[in-house]
Amino acid sequence: MQRRSFLVAAASLLAAARAGAGETPSAPGTWLYIGYPQDGAVVTANKPFRVWFGLRNMGVAPKGVKYPNTGHHHLLIDAPLPPEDQEIPSDRNHLHFGAGETETMIELPPGRHTLQLLMGDDRHVPHKPPVHSKMITVTAK
Repeated sequence: MQRRSFLVAAASLLAAARAGAGETPSAPGTWLYIGYPQDGAVVTANKPFRVWFGLRNMGVAPKGVKYPNTGHHHLLIDAPLPPEDQEIPSDRNHLHFGAGETETMIELPPGRHTLQLLMGDDRHVPHKPPVHSKMITVTAK
């Protein structure tokens, strides 16, 4: 009987934790965009180039800071948008800017690549509804 009670309690806690994922509201009319490079740009392969992030109608706050209508940037490189109700991965295709950065330097190997921005809340979870830029394509030569 105690084991069943424990399992019910654990399931309830897990459901409550999942219900909170992706529940940070985004501001109406928010616009997130990549200011540079432009879609279709050609960059030098294996050489750092600047990527700067644009955001309107929301503010930027570091990871761990929970303040209304704020979040921080994540740059997706050659990756689709991740699930809306889960923490954004952190790897070479999902770069986190949890200190509130609004630009970065990246380098890409030769070829065609996609770049897209996604805002994350204080816990690296996308807002509801998600705030993301248009996906752009750059070619590294």
